[in-house]
Amino acid sequence: MTTEKSSSGVFKKFIIALVILVVIALAGTGIFYYLRLFGPNVTDKQEYLYIHTDANFDEVYKTIREQGMVKDTTTFMWAAHNMKYITHVKPGKFKLRSGMSNRSLINMLKSGTQEPVTIAFHNLRLKEQFAGFVAKKLEPDSASILKLLDSAKFAEQYGFTKDNIYTVFIPNSYQFYWNTTPEKFFRRMYANYEKFWTPERKQKAAELNLNQQQVSVLASIVDAEASHDDEMPAIAGLYLNRLQKGMKLQSDPTVIFAMNDFTIKRVLNKYLVKDSPYNTYLYKGLPPGPVMMPSVNAIKAVLDPKKTDYIYMCAKEDFSGYHNFATNEAEHKVNARKWQQALNERNIKR
Repeated sequence: MTTEKSSSGVFKKFIIALVILVVIALAGTGIFYYLRLFGPNVTDKQEYLYIHTDANFDEVYKTIREQGMVKDTTTFMWAAHNMKYITHVKPGKFKLRSGMSNRSLINMLKSGTQEPVTIAFHNLRLKEQFAGFVAKKLEPDSASILKLLDSAKFAEQYGFTKDNIYTVFIPNSYQFYWNTTPEKFFRRMYANYEKFWTPERKQKAAELNLNQQQVSVLASIVDAEASHDDEMPAIAGLYLNRLQKGMKLQSDPTVIFAMNDFTIKRVLNKYLVKDSPYNTYLYKGLPPGPVMMPSVNAIKAVLDPKKTDYIYMCAKEDFSGYHNFATNEAEHKVNARKWQQALNERNIKR
């Protein structure tokens, strides 16, 4: 009996020891896998992870490894396989937080949870500049954006021409996802354009015998002329007077745009003969497109112009940025001589 009890006691101790070893092993394995998934792994070396459209997992992994975005690439690779991320790669701009776990990082990437990109723009002169500006914020390059804006077929779908399509962009602050395509970007801008052009604004344009694009084209000229917003309604009223009288607008900013030389400070007679539909010294009416991105204030000024008899204006000789207005050519010539004399005194030749 003593022998049997002794053997039984040894067996029980063995079983207990074995159970303890299994528990310890399971606990160790659990901790191992827990740390692989839930332990901190993301570094502070990069603020964002950019994943391009059509990128595969190998490309994502290469970026993460080469830019030191995680401390342990092996555990990231293991987690990516186990969480089936390798077949669910989504493009975007992803915000990295130092200390994120593999699980948190992969869940974010797998779900495509991006941080929106804020784009604020105003008074960008040319389509090319605008395309370059947007390309610095979003995934598409400037060439793909410009190709869209220069497509007559695409513009026609929305009631624009390739010359006046630039008027669709209303200056403001907007949010997009980084991987927004040029087409989606434009559709968002067009939706905002439609929202901006309320029935009241459309009615005001109609009362001026202008459509929405023409209002924006004229507003671009007003904006280019005005150094001060409080003078915009008077400038708008002057140009509307000239349009209604069938006079040429004779706007210097349109000549500068036609010359494609924005360093010009003094519009000389030799510039006035530049043959371009944008040269309003040669051609009556509005140019085919805007000479710059018009501000909201300029558009409002055209829709609510100051009622005057002005048909001439010239920059003030004090270089304040304001203008001397005139109702007749004789008075305008006096103002023009003052301005020309001021330019000569400062040796401004062009």
